Amino acid sequence: MTTTDWDAAADSFDDEPDHGLLDPAVRAAWARRMESWLPAARSEVLDLGCGTGSLALLVAGQGHRVTAVDRSPRMAGRARTKLAGTGAEVLVGDAGHPPVGPRRFDVVLARHVVGLLPDPEAALRHWFSLLRPGGRLVLIEGVWGGEGLSAARLTALLAPFTERVHHEPLSGDARLWGREVDDERYALVARAEPPHRHTEVVDVHLLLRRGPEVLLARRAGTGYADGLLHAPSGHAEDGEDVREAMIREAAEETGVALRPEELRVALVMQHRGPGGSPRTGWFFEAEYDPERPPRNAEPEKCSEIGWYRLDALPDDMIAYCRAGLEAYRAEERFVLHWHEDGDTVAHTPDGPRRAVPLPQSAVPTGRVHHIELWVPDLAEAEAEWGWLLGELGHVPYRRWAHGRSWRRGDGYVAVVCSPDGSGGTHDRLRPGVNHLAFHAGDRAALDALVARAPGHGWRLLFPDRHPYAGGDGHYAAYLANAAGYEVELVAL
Repeated sequence: MTTTDWDAAADSFDDEPDHGLLDPAVRAAWARRMESWLPAARSEVLDLGCGTGSLALLVAGQGHRVTAVDRSPRMAGRARTKLAGTGAEVLVGDAGHPPVGPRRFDVVLARHVVGLLPDPEAALRHWFSLLRPGGRLVLIEGVWGGEGLSAARLTALLAPFTERVHHEPLSGDARLWGREVDDERYALVARAEPPHRHTEVVDVHLLLRRGPEVLLARRAGTGYADGLLHAPSGHAEDGEDVREAMIREAAEETGVALRPEELRVALVMQHRGPGGSPRTGWFFEAEYDPERPPRNAEPEKCSEIGWYRLDALPDDMIAYCRAGLEAYRAEERFVLHWHEDGDTVAHTPDGPRRAVPLPQSAVPTGRVHHIELWVPDLAEAEAEWGWLLGELGHVPYRRWAHGRSWRRGDGYVAVVCSPDGSGGTHDRLRPGVNHLAFHAGDRAALDALVARAPGHGWRLLFPDRHPYAGGDGHYAAYLANAAGYEVELVAL
């Protein structure tokens, strides 16, 4: 109909029993329905296409605050008269896009309106935007004389906006209509909740490295895994990216204020605890700074912190964290750790292994796979190289009768005291390998490393030209060990 048609219909609109609600039995029937569809608590209700305001009057009488909208000025005028003294507001406007500005409502009510709109889907989208979270859209519709929207069709139109739709047939209740009816009449009550999407908590874990050691904290007083060791950790909060979350959690738990450039991604693990929901964990690596020692900053949640060797991790750890550190040592970067419901949260040495490393993309051809150095004394080499490589971020990798290795990334360095060796020390001045060169962090980190090196079997070469023995502007240190091997440590 046109606006003029609705204006012309205003005088006789209430003659229909379900329009005017003049019959006490009809009015009581609608009152019972409205009580079941609307919240029990006082709510803000927007009645769209209110007609002469009969339903709005019922709703106001049940204690709700009503805003009623109709595009017909004469309909709105009659509604305003009916609702006088109730505190309700009556507006003239388009039900599809009502003139309510930024206001939000607990309920949007529309009776015999959706089927008359030129774009029902657009109207429904807008109506949902007018609802507060958890609000209700109450639609009373039907099919009369082959026109209108069936319940199935309207439910399908609601599907993009919510999965919670209650369908209530109304045709069989003659009290609502003042007579028997045989066409399709129904109500749909839809909640303002978006369709379900799988979500996961994103947690962050700090692998603070001190050479071959990593910092762990013992949980206490949290109600989850108390007494077990775990890396300093937490979860990302709304609006945080994972790096921001890691910086915040590190400061809150250890008192260490990390800079963004100090963090490196070590591992990403999707994990699930026994009977729990999946989570995605980001493990970040950072280097220990003696100028910023960690402390137990949350004693109410942690009984102690301590340093533990990566190649000799304790058993009393949370299982997925232990699995994450083992994967990190093995240079796995993407891992699944899926507990079964009967598993324990704690690591069990003889229990099932739930970690599943995910294969990474192929290593580009031509990159160095490993370097093997033959040494005359394995114990001496392990002490010297183990300290230096550990300081540079390598982790113990493999041990065998005649050798040791340390790994970083997808490459490793091995020292071997082979029975086939010819003995003697390495002569770096003869044809062959002269030296190995490593990045050593910034200048302060390199200086600190050089200062500690003599205590671990390394002496400084070219001291008269240090730290520019490699040329002007090239800040580096050249060290040699007892076996004659030379390393160059280069500052960023």
